[in-house]
Amino acid sequence: MSSLAEQNKQRVRDFFAAIEAENPEAIAALFAEDGLHINPYHSGVFPTGAKGREGIKAYWAPTFPNFDGMAFPIHELYAMEAGDKVFVRYTGRIKLKNSGGWYENEYYSTFKFNSNGEITEYVEIFNPVVAAKGFGLLKQLVSVNQN
Repeated sequence: MSSLAEQNKQRVRDFFAAIEAENPEAIAALFAEDGLHINPYHSGVFPTGAKGREGIKAYWAPTFPNFDGMAFPIHELYAMEAGDKVFVRYTGRIKLKNSGGWYENEYYSTFKFNSNGEITEYVEIFNPVVAAKGFGLLKQLVSVNQN
């Protein structure tokens, strides 16, 4: 495995560590200036993603105060191509505030990197039905998708 592939796999681990540490600045710093965060299955209920370091920081900053901690254990992590792309399968386990229990979902994501090791594209794939149910948004999901 190339050192580039290992470096970028470590950046993916750093990304999840920054989320678990609830540090939007550290998350944004891993991205290229024009990096993208894409949520293709937002289903009209969840954010579509963000663009650029400032946009990515603004995306994550209001998220953390809504929860009492989160963990993202990685189940599979593979470098693809010449090491400039990484695939990861992981679980999101988020503690809801006010004794609201836990939200859990399975995720698949791809990361693309530039030659400086910065994330140029992060695609987050999750089950929107599980997410809507976990966050009490199932009616909104059904309503959006009936139109």
